[in-house]
Amino acid sequence: MNRPTASGPNPLSQTLRASEAAWRRQDFQLSIKLLERATKINPADPCVYLDLGRAQGLRYDYAAAERSFEKAIRASNGHVQSYIAAGLHCFNFGQHEKAEVYFKRGWQHHARSAPVMVELAGVLERRQNLEPAADLIGRALELDHDHPPALLVQARIERGRGRLEKAEAILRQLFQLRRAEIQTQVHAWYELGGILDRQKRFDEAMAAFLAAKKLLQPEAVKFIEQRPRLRAGLQLLQDQITAADLQRWQAAGARLQPARSIALMCGHPRSGTTLLEQVLDAHPGVISAEETSIFTTDAWQPLGRSFSEDAASLDILNAATEVALRQSRSNYFNYTEKFLGQPVGRRLLIDKNPAMNPFIPAFARVFPEAKLMVAIRDPRDVCLSCFMQPLAVNQVSCAYLNLADTGAQYASVMGFWKALQPRLSQPSLEIRYEELVADLESVARRTLDFLGLPWDEKVLQFSEHARSKIIRSPTYAEASKPIFKTAIGRWRNYQKYLEPALEHLEPFVKMFGYEPS
Repeated sequence: MNRPTASGPNPLSQTLRASEAAWRRQDFQLSIKLLERATKINPADPCVYLDLGRAQGLRYDYAAAERSFEKAIRASNGHVQSYIAAGLHCFNFGQHEKAEVYFKRGWQHHARSAPVMVELAGVLERRQNLEPAADLIGRALELDHDHPPALLVQARIERGRGRLEKAEAILRQLFQLRRAEIQTQVHAWYELGGILDRQKRFDEAMAAFLAAKKLLQPEAVKFIEQRPRLRAGLQLLQDQITAADLQRWQAAGARLQPARSIALMCGHPRSGTTLLEQVLDAHPGVISAEETSIFTTDAWQPLGRSFSEDAASLDILNAATEVALRQSRSNYFNYTEKFLGQPVGRRLLIDKNPAMNPFIPAFARVFPEAKLMVAIRDPRDVCLSCFMQPLAVNQVSCAYLNLADTGAQYASVMGFWKALQPRLSQPSLEIRYEELVADLESVARRTLDFLGLPWDEKVLQFSEHARSKIIRSPTYAEASKPIFKTAIGRWRNYQKYLEPALEHLEPFVKMFGYEPS
């Protein structure tokens, strides 16, 4: 089943090109309308329905996305690839349970399709259903004994069972296959690095991570080229914004009633935000939204649409009208509730996103009533963990391709926070990962008190609550487990490799009171 090309003079390709252009400039409504038009131009083309469903899902209209995916399946006469594509789209916009449904349906209709078995097994493995996942992978490998994605999922299952040597052997087998695609190889190298790390084979682990980074380098070039401009913009905002700006915005918040019960949880990726979120989300008075782009896409970016692309963030924030701010607030809660699949009601909404540090001023402008939680962790452990995570390449993660750039990225993001902190009018709380791990109850009590919430014992059983929900963080396997302390001081195992990052990190090591290198 081939995707329609978006080139040539025919009406379908012209409409698809126009839709792509509208999506790039974030006119999502127009983009979806154009895709709907494309389905009328060629109602027999399943790929157009799949594109429409993907767009609808990314805009949190999951019911409409499902209708489009069903049309794609019918248009393809139940082709296995239509089930796989629908499932992958659902997975990518956070509907993991619906993804599982599509993969299961694909398997039911195509019992001898190794690819659909692998996708279903991957979802089951992510949800820690290891035995049925292993059974599926065994069947897939009977059909195609050297199927690279199947071997990758099989290795993850064996790692989940604690069979590290067997997992390593499977990955070594995968690397010998010429048919393995680049992304499969990348994930396999990351997986091997994690396995070797657990076996305390640290030099070999670092070699595996570096092999993954090398494969990602070509894909990252376009993002790396953008980094100087983005860092310069953040530095300009840091230099320009004043306590008077923030005080004025908070005073103006009285005109943005009704006040919302909301808190932002940020810091730096791999600083413990996922653990903290799982603890707080177990409280009956809390509902959390995990790592969405809703604020940046639907609250912040609309404020700057009348400005040039290189306009200063502070100019945009100062120029925001009450009407525009009200619309941003409405957009945010509307799309967040769609994402969550339920109303927030009277609960405290926690927007957990460790990449949100640069947007703290924008959040303060749109939600002056918000409280702010910033996760703190030993900067060396943070940077090592960022380096070791199998993240999709984007404007942030492109900095994690080498440790020197990882350290520079940390310094930029956390330097911005420490410069902004004394100027803030909003209440803020730094929460140290090491303290949370050492004394969960004490830190949880202090945090709930800061948020104005009563104590509830359920937060101490957060791992049980986490097993009942979908976790979108890359650390999904650890998030549903009880607290463990093995990640503290992990950087020492890789100290010689961290040397290029230390010049950026040492000021923060000292600032946060960690033991010097």
